[in-house]
Amino acid sequence: MSHDVSGAGLTGLFRRLTPRAKPRRVSAVAPRTLVADTPGRDFRKRFLWLGIAMVSGMALLALQLYRLQIAQAEEYAAKSVANFVKEVRLRADRGAIKDVRGTILVDSRPSFDAFLTPAFCQACAEKVIPKLAELLRMDDAQRQRLETLARVGRRNGPFQPVPILVDLTRDEYDRLNARRNELDGVDIVPVPHRNYRTGSLLSHVIGYMNEITQEELERFNADGASYSRGDYVGRRGLERYFESQLRGTDGVRQEVVDARGQTLEAFNGLLTSDTTRAPVPGHNIILSLDMRLQEAVEHIFPGIAGAVVVIDVSTGFIRALVSRPGFDPNLLTGRITPEQMGALARDPLQPMINRVTAEHYAPGSIFKVVTALAAFKSGQFSPHTVINCPGGYRLGTRVWRCHRDAGHGPRDGREALMSSCDVWYYKVADVLGLDPISEMGRLLGFGQPTGIGVMAEVPGVMPTSGYHDRVTPGGYFKGAALNSSIGQGDDAVTVMQMALMYSAIANGGTLYKPQLVARLEDAAGRVVTESEPEVVRKVDIPEAHLKAVKEGLVATVNEGGGTAFASRLRDVVVAGKTGTAQVARIGAVRLRTQQMDYYMRHHAWFAGFAPADKPEIAVVILNEHGGGGSSDAAPTGLEVIAKYFELKKQDAEAPPPLVNAPYVRSTPAKKRAPN
Repeated sequence: MSHDVSGAGLTGLFRRLTPRAKPRRVSAVAPRTLVADTPGRDFRKRFLWLGIAMVSGMALLALQLYRLQIAQAEEYAAKSVANFVKEVRLRADRGAIKDVRGTILVDSRPSFDAFLTPAFCQACAEKVIPKLAELLRMDDAQRQRLETLARVGRRNGPFQPVPILVDLTRDEYDRLNARRNELDGVDIVPVPHRNYRTGSLLSHVIGYMNEITQEELERFNADGASYSRGDYVGRRGLERYFESQLRGTDGVRQEVVDARGQTLEAFNGLLTSDTTRAPVPGHNIILSLDMRLQEAVEHIFPGIAGAVVVIDVSTGFIRALVSRPGFDPNLLTGRITPEQMGALARDPLQPMINRVTAEHYAPGSIFKVVTALAAFKSGQFSPHTVINCPGGYRLGTRVWRCHRDAGHGPRDGREALMSSCDVWYYKVADVLGLDPISEMGRLLGFGQPTGIGVMAEVPGVMPTSGYHDRVTPGGYFKGAALNSSIGQGDDAVTVMQMALMYSAIANGGTLYKPQLVARLEDAAGRVVTESEPEVVRKVDIPEAHLKAVKEGLVATVNEGGGTAFASRLRDVVVAGKTGTAQVARIGAVRLRTQQMDYYMRHHAWFAGFAPADKPEIAVVILNEHGGGGSSDAAPTGLEVIAKYFELKKQDAEAPPPLVNAPYVRSTPAKKRAPN
């Protein structure tokens, strides 16, 4: 019964839904329910929603295309180029260093460095670094260092090249170049390498270079510089002091590369011409030094260790400067081994110390001009004051010996300076005490930096009574004044300070700041900056006092009985003073220099200026552990002065020098070792 009713109901419903069916009256709910469930109506609804979704998607796509292609086109174009364009750094030539005549002392030579860019290095630790270690014959430490650099670089700067090896040899270059296809991310880059033509000559003046540290990299770049890992920066001397002027500005060139960092020449035409920026060379430094005189001084100076300064007394510009022993900046700037660094550090002669400014010494008798000026200033002594020298001076229970055991007899101020009589100066110190001598010394530049700047320097020691109260057990005592009066005791001066002091005596009391650089030039030879003489102060010394001291210095060199008389010159009247500074206390018996251990021998000094009537240069010689001033320093000083005037005469007669000619050593450097 129910089946029939159900079947009849469905048949009737079908008939009502057909077009020919007559309308029948049905309930409001039943037809809607039946219509909603029909397949056709359901299909149309789905099609409608699908159409809406498609239109919405197309609208979103069009909107995104508008944003990419029009609204932000330039931004995304730049990002897309960065994915396949590599910036190649074009290294700027570092400025040259030349002498006053234009002779090139330091320049740059072509070389090749190997770099690894972590972003382009496929299978770096597994394949590339082992292959590099094999080709470059790295030891385990070098290989581990490279692995660390590559790992850190991949994390912190994947597109920043990491240095592998600098200044490749020809064999190393050939081995790497032959296997370039196996070395993803490895580039061999032409890099100007520093070329120190003078070798160890002037090494303390010029300095050297080595790789920038991470701390320096961050600090320099924070100040606006643009250094990269593997860059070299100046260490010591001119290279350090003028780093920013010498360095120049690097350029850049863009290249199309593949995922391995290999250049795709076929696509480089896509780049525009403005993708290359040419490098700008650094400034050239023109020194006040004359390399002809410098080389001659190096050859003349006999010392195993020591220093020489030749300075213009009217400007403070340095004409020659020697610090021996030196070092080879080519070695320190290149691939120095730990063994070589260890040998430098262990060398008892300490070649890394600049003996002109960074070491101080007891000056010995060349300091006596300071004591003489202090004596004259006090009014208690004059150039005519006569003091008898019996060979020693008694103070309390102690006798202070003169360098001449037999004594000099009666001596006035001029004769005391000429013969270097210690007793005359002991008497001055006994009467005046230490502080007036110290005051004159400080006025003339002792106990304070000279301000040279280019080289590290120590201030030295100009002791006072207060100084001894602080550092001497028991405090100040009169014997300290006697010691200081002859340049012994706690007196400690640099060779540069002594050269400036004698310059001030020569020029009438003007103390100059010492200078090594005459000017800076750009690569085209145009003057960028030019140095002018700088006066530290004018020392108020009465003309009569200066005249008395100069007469004593002239007599020292040119009169019989003078300590430098044996070395006098025929054609030039020189004013000078010898000095012998004790390193160890003299015993009851004086030993000859050759009888003493090298490091126990006295320091030999000579200081002077010439010509005596119209001074041009001052010369100071320190022959460290050399022996006596008269025999082991004065001959050098007088020969250096003679060479200066010989070159001056040549320049007056010869044609102008060949500017920008490379330096070529003409005389072999002497090599000596301590006994």
